[in-house]
Amino acid sequence: MQNIQPPSCILCNHPLTKEKATLRYYTYYNCGNCGLIFADPSQRLSLEEEKQRYDHHQNNPNDPGYRKFLNRIFEPLSARLQPASCGLDYGSGPGPTLHIMFEEAGHAMNIYDPFYAPDRSVLNLKYDFITVTETAEHFYKPVEEFEKLWEMLNPGGYLGIMTLLVPKNITFEKWHYIRDDTHVSFYSEVTFQWLANRYGAIAEIFGDRVVLLRKE
Repeated sequence: MQNIQPPSCILCNHPLTKEKATLRYYTYYNCGNCGLIFADPSQRLSLEEEKQRYDHHQNNPNDPGYRKFLNRIFEPLSARLQPASCGLDYGSGPGPTLHIMFEEAGHAMNIYDPFYAPDRSVLNLKYDFITVTETAEHFYKPVEEFEKLWEMLNPGGYLGIMTLLVPKNITFEKWHYIRDDTHVSFYSEVTFQWLANRYGAIAEIFGDRVVLLRKE
């Protein structure tokens, strides 16, 4: 059942959100403060349904095309790291690959995924860099996720986020990224600038899907 009162923003908790669209599975809301667009929290998939969707992903570390796709975040992030840095791939998915690429470049990297690599002990460590690749759009509680990630990051470290930014040149209703019903949080440049301001971080945006936040 659709909420009568629009929900507060799930990132910045701003109370004044506006309905953006109602499509297939979800009603989407847009925050006028941080710019986040998010699916109505009352309409989300169960954990079992969510995992069923992920089980169909066919990511393979031996797939050159997949590695080329991940190069979009690997190249700008690796160019900024000190030798032998220690990182975490958060939300590594059913076919972890990015950690292999960083290990091949001489860095150490742990992986975490609530479904496929659920060892939470790695979340008690500190890291020089953390990657969140095609994961942030799945965040049900992005404020909690980003707070946790930022706490794990060493001063001078980088949080690398790869998620397709809300486009400016097409209408939201026609955007292919919302067709995946596990995608519930959508970010724009405004959203990441809000996050950078929240943490006193330096933000760099590369193209339409890669953001690096540096912890001061």
